[in-house]
Amino acid sequence: MCGIAGTFRWPDGKAVTDRLTEVLAHRGPDGAGRYSHSAGDGEVHLGHRRLAIIDLSETGAQPMVSDGLALTYNGELYNAPDLRAELTAAGVRFRGTSDTEVLLEAWRRWGTDCLPRLRGMFAFAVFDERTGELVLARDQLGIKPLFLLRRGTGLMFASELKALATVNGGSLQVDEAAMVASLLYYWVPDSRCAFREAEKLPPGSWLRCGPDGRVERGRYWNLRDVAAEGRERALAGELPDVAAIVEESNRRHLLSDVPVATFLSGGLDSSYLTAFAARHRPGISAYTIGFRAEDAKFEAMPDDLRYARQVAERFGVDLHEIEIAPNVLDLLPKMTYHLDEPIGDPAAINTFLICSAAREAGVKVLLSGMGADELFAGYRKHLANLLALRYQRVPRPLRHGLARAVDRLPVASSRRGYRSVRFAKRFLSFADLPEETAFRRSYTMYDREELLGLVSPDLAGTVDDVLTEHADVYEDNALDDFVNRMCLGDSRMFLPGLNLAYTDRSSMAASTEVRVPYVDVEVVKAAFTVPGDRKIVGRQGKAALKEAAGSVLPPEIVYRPKGLFSAPLRAWMSRDLAPLVREVVNDGELVRSGLLRREALARLVAEDAAGQRDFSKHLWHVLTLEYWYRGATSGSGRGEAA
Repeated sequence: MCGIAGTFRWPDGKAVTDRLTEVLAHRGPDGAGRYSHSAGDGEVHLGHRRLAIIDLSETGAQPMVSDGLALTYNGELYNAPDLRAELTAAGVRFRGTSDTEVLLEAWRRWGTDCLPRLRGMFAFAVFDERTGELVLARDQLGIKPLFLLRRGTGLMFASELKALATVNGGSLQVDEAAMVASLLYYWVPDSRCAFREAEKLPPGSWLRCGPDGRVERGRYWNLRDVAAEGRERALAGELPDVAAIVEESNRRHLLSDVPVATFLSGGLDSSYLTAFAARHRPGISAYTIGFRAEDAKFEAMPDDLRYARQVAERFGVDLHEIEIAPNVLDLLPKMTYHLDEPIGDPAAINTFLICSAAREAGVKVLLSGMGADELFAGYRKHLANLLALRYQRVPRPLRHGLARAVDRLPVASSRRGYRSVRFAKRFLSFADLPEETAFRRSYTMYDREELLGLVSPDLAGTVDDVLTEHADVYEDNALDDFVNRMCLGDSRMFLPGLNLAYTDRSSMAASTEVRVPYVDVEVVKAAFTVPGDRKIVGRQGKAALKEAAGSVLPPEIVYRPKGLFSAPLRAWMSRDLAPLVREVVNDGELVRSGLLRREALARLVAEDAAGQRDFSKHLWHVLTLEYWYRGATSGSGRGEAA
């Protein structure tokens, strides 16, 4: 796991690449390297920052150059041993034991045809000295990031957007459509980028630059097609052995020459993978979080710690407990810097603090349960959208009466929040809507009219463009299964745009690698072969995964209420961050620039303070957006971490 960067036919490319690589130092404190070569009438420069995980010797150093090929690579290949054996049988001789060398030789033998054969997380650039071509590629599911910027026939790329922004000295222009999308989702979709000139290489794709400046793009893996193939297998009765596939993925994800630990919230996903990890690595460490008692009570948060302790004791895991009581005023600008784009999920703070503690204890690699909810329908929104179909059959007068009654209920008092009321209000905000609109509304921040009322009138067309984009992605499928349509939408948007993005940035900010065994191509194939009526059974979400886990975990873990990998936002907003919220509403850059309307923000603050509506998440994201926007428009790039 590393940071990669480079330039192709770019003016002053050597110095630019050095600066790009320097900005990525936190991603790879174990080593640095650079490679240069002519490319047509220009040059190519590749940079690398190394976090040594497999083959800690110099034979794993990068950029790796061998017989006319040069590679800078960020990631892990979990089927590297299989590919190594196949290549060795074909006569390839390896110098070391790194997966980097396996990737290099696989590229030499198969070119872009090697990409669908790779099982892991990766983003890389490979240069062929004979043809003068540079190829960029990204993993199937968008686990690892790759940002790029093109001008004329030149190109620069990096693992993080802040590197591109920094070397361009603040000249990149904020993309207002990305800002609107960020307000809607509280993250920037993978199809958009916060700066106009920059872009993200899409998951499952590659880009080839020729020495004459020509650019070619290709797609080698498409989640839409995988879901359609899964439906056909299900219709043919080919149901997968979920338990065996998840365990096999987990075993492969333990491949490492340094210590590996796990996240352990005490929920199903992390408990299941921790149990498997302990089976293959007895005595493995795990990390969990808790909150200050007063914050947890105010937020009405469940006590997840007791479940994590139970799992740790049962499987002989060395559990490390971390209390989340951060100085959020200090952490907010720091996390905004590291997250690259405005991401309003406080779970990023949890991830950063856990990874920081693990790193201090000498752990470089952690396994996360990320992705199981998206693939196996484990979020409340999945069940809620199914329940909404039944709710729509209730006579309209009864629905209207219920909505009016719930609207009058407070979501919090001065001493505590009322979680069930928040859920009820959330449900009723979308329960009457058509499928795609209801699904979008069940997890986004605003409806169309609310978003139009929040942003500049000049952005009305942009609001409609962003909403249309969601509909286009959601409806681009060949599935007749409502639950799997939701899972596909989440896996194409929510997973890469939010969860994988903040996990990568937060963990790498602490110089650690987080692996996601559920976000594995074989697990994904299996997940979309499971029919929706086996994912949600009655009121049980993630039923197929729970059935698989039942042979390993006790029922009180498998069937416990879903936990939250979040933070006590209402407590923070009403205490720690209240003065900052007032400052941003009254005199923030978003308001002064005209991007957001002061009156609309003030209304959110007032209704939240009165306890009638819960806008804590909305306001948290406004703060993250404000800090990001200040850095992006300061004239000096993205600045430095606070």
